[in-house]
Amino acid sequence: MPKLSPRDIRRKIQGIKNTRRITNAMKVVSAAKLRRAQELLYSSRPYSDKLYELVRDLAAHVDRETHPLLEEREEKIIDIILVTADRGLAGAFNSNIIREVEKFAEEQKAKGIEVNLLLIGRKGYQYFSKRDYSVIKGYDEVFRKEVHFEIAKEVSEIVRDRFTDRKTDAVYLFNNEMITRASYKPVRRKFLPFELPEGGVPDAVSVYTFEVDESEFMNTLMNLYLNYQIYRAMVESNAAEHFARMVAMDNATKNADDLVKQWTLIFNKARQESITLELIDIVGAAEAMK
Repeated sequence: MPKLSPRDIRRKIQGIKNTRRITNAMKVVSAAKLRRAQELLYSSRPYSDKLYELVRDLAAHVDRETHPLLEEREEKIIDIILVTADRGLAGAFNSNIIREVEKFAEEQKAKGIEVNLLLIGRKGYQYFSKRDYSVIKGYDEVFRKEVHFEIAKEVSEIVRDRFTDRKTDAVYLFNNEMITRASYKPVRRKFLPFELPEGGVPDAVSVYTFEVDESEFMNTLMNLYLNYQIYRAMVESNAAEHFARMVAMDNATKNADDLVKQWTLIFNKARQESITLELIDIVGAAEAMK
């Protein structure tokens, strides 16, 4: 590395300070967006959980073979729904979930299972569309302003039609999910067919009486369930993205502070060295004039 002059070092320090102002501003913006995203997330979770419990109880007490969306069959073709962000600068937020999907997809291909992808978010679409994967459809600019329920509904309709038409045997959903207010992780769940939890369901309710046609009611309820579960996955991912970006920008700001201190020390040493050399030249000239 060539030796820098004090002027060059001063410019470098100013450049780092400018970068620090940008990362700090992005951290503040992400913190504000995170609060709004968490409010939406925590208000949607109770409805989503109750809807899941209702579908779980009904699925355990109806004939699954008579309902297309509950039918279990051998997996020869699977669809994967992946939710990522539209933007980067969020640490390993996108790369971790993409790595999980890629690993899972390769494991399924090794078993001879055909894998198709539905990609929500620009980062996932950019990654998989350039590689040897079958992409059914990709969505970008999904999280620019707010989470759009219309996209969740459209994706739900695509996988529902593919499952009922036997174009796929199972659907898996991947997204980043908030675990606490200060942590998130990639999660995978089987989206279709609806899976009962291990150990079955509580026996508090064993019989349901339907005042309308059972099949029509279950299909309507399952459609609502599918729409809202994808929407919740998008809401979860959106909140986790803002948290990941806030943390990444906070780390970048701290790193910039450390770099400013390091280069300030280098600048002081270079300036002291320059002053020392000038004094040596002055003393040397004075000695020569005697």
